Amino acid sequence: MRETSDLGLELKFTRLEVDLSVTDGALIEGYASCFGVRDRGNDIVERGAYAASLKLLAEAGRSVKMLWQHDPAEPIGVWDEVREDEKGLFVKGRLLPEVARAREAAALIAAGAIDGLSIGYRTVRATKDEAGRRRLAELELWEVSLVTFPMLPEARVGAKGESPGDGLMRDLAAVIEDARRDFARGAERG
Repeated sequence: MRETSDLGLELKFTRLEVDLSVTDGALIEGYASCFGVRDRGNDIVERGAYAASLKLLAEAGRSVKMLWQHDPAEPIGVWDEVREDEKGLFVKGRLLPEVARAREAAALIAAGAIDGLSIGYRTVRATKDEAGRRRLAELELWEVSLVTFPMLPEARVGAKGESPGDGLMRDLAAVIEDARRDFARGAERG
């Protein structure tokens, strides 16, 4: 899902292909964005889209924020590593046990109730391809949130040690979310 806030910040919900590992009660990692994959918003993030933003953040001594459900009033941890690789935008960080919502997030991740990441960004450069898809070439990354409903249904995230059959509930949640979106689109049309 792509949303735009009052500040012009775009949000892109992503479900990861790799495990969102929770170790020592607080460490998490995974892919917040995958290159070359069309999402439900008909966008495709191009390889290198985050490079300039990550460089500027590093030069300024700032970091990408870790939020709960894109709420700027709810930081829940810190991203110790945010980098592009051949697959996408890899993130690794710590949920802060001193923060109540972070303790809740760790429990929800461990139970498999939360398994997605979402990026908050501003589009710097994008084009439309012949199929009408938006090709995101450069993004100003602001934050990566832990979220309930991610954007890419092909990708997944789970608690460390998850068994293969545990994805059934996530698949069911994706079907329910698709139905909810279809209903909302129908209601918007009249």
